[in-house]
Amino acid sequence: MTPSSMVLLLADGRFPAGAHAHSGGLEAAVAAGLVTDPATLAGFLRGRLATGGLVAAAFAVAAHRAAAAADRRARLARLDVELDARTAAPALRAVSRRQGRALLRAGREIWPGGGFDALPTDPSGPHQPLVLGLVAAAAGLDPVAVATVAAYGSVTAPASAAVRLLGLDPYRVHAVLAALAVDTDATAARAVATAADPPERLPAPAAPLTDIHAEVHTTWEVRLFAS
Repeated sequence: MTPSSMVLLLADGRFPAGAHAHSGGLEAAVAAGLVTDPATLAGFLRGRLATGGLVAAAFAVAAHRAAAAADRRARLARLDVELDARTAAPALRAVSRRQGRALLRAGREIWPGGGFDALPTDPSGPHQPLVLGLVAAAAGLDPVAVATVAAYGSVTAPASAAVRLLGLDPYRVHAVLAALAVDTDATAARAVATAADPPERLPAPAAPLTDIHAEVHTTWEVRLFAS
């Protein structure tokens, strides 16, 4: 596959990394009445890009850079600690590590020489953006492609969930995603620009309401999505 094909492979919702089981916080937002139609969905997705999307993209690029470093194990361990600190809700930390385990399994199967043993050995698994950075490095992608996949992934899962949760017309949902293309690219560009900074200076935007919703969501007895 060419690098561009690899971008499509990693960004594909059918890639076996478990993203389809998560709504990215949308299920709780819908239950709270905050997302009801394509217009409010667009606002929710812009918020995702500006917060979790930017953080995920920046850390994925930083992990991608660390993959080729002699001290990659130490760099990845530091990134893991910093990303943990930026993920205030225990529920969201668990989700990130759960998705990291799933992506790691796929990465090891597809790219067995990808250097994944350098990832931190947390019992719960590595954070998903760090795994994505190593997977992208193994696939031969450049930093812009890595950041784009991460940023794009932060909005596609909730967009897909919106079709199921709200019964929205999938054509209108994809029109929302198309309208966010400029924002997605800008988020990826910002992530690349900051990824060379020391880990403690990487982006750290917060979304307190999303954190609260994530904790509440874990208490539901019946839910369609894992998060």
